[in-house]
Amino acid sequence: MIAAPKQRTQLPEKTQKYYDQFQHLILEIRKRKLPSDLVTVINNRIETLNQVSDTDKALKSEIQKTQSKIVGLLAEKLKIVPINYYRKTWFVLGMTVFGLPMGTALGLSLGNMGLLGLGLPVGMFIGLAMGARMDKKAEEEGRQLNIEIKS
Repeated sequence: MIAAPKQRTQLPEKTQKYYDQFQHLILEIRKRKLPSDLVTVINNRIETLNQVSDTDKALKSEIQKTQSKIVGLLAEKLKIVPINYYRKTWFVLGMTVFGLPMGTALGLSLGNMGLLGLGLPVGMFIGLAMGARMDKKAEEEGRQLNIEIKS
């Protein structure tokens, strides 16, 4: 069983927003059947977060770090992802993997490296399309958590 995050009531508004999102993530994860080794790792992450005091300035970043690690573990081990996980991931990958090389090729072939930037929007579009397709597939296969992680 996944451990419960410590109840925190007197947090600054922004930190509270992140903490509420983290608690919602844990609720969504509890609805899934997870291997015991993964449950142990997630519980260790939650326990580490529970050790941080409410007044600590690092609480917000610790929440984000813990949430990111848990989502990464679920995606890596079980392919369970939150809403728009692949779209956000492939947005950046599209720019770097497709957009920059296309822009460089265009710039070199026309002798104007100022055209390098033309590949970026094309790469973004390709990345968003691939990510959206993967998100849709995850939803159809029941591998999507009912939460969108906002940073």
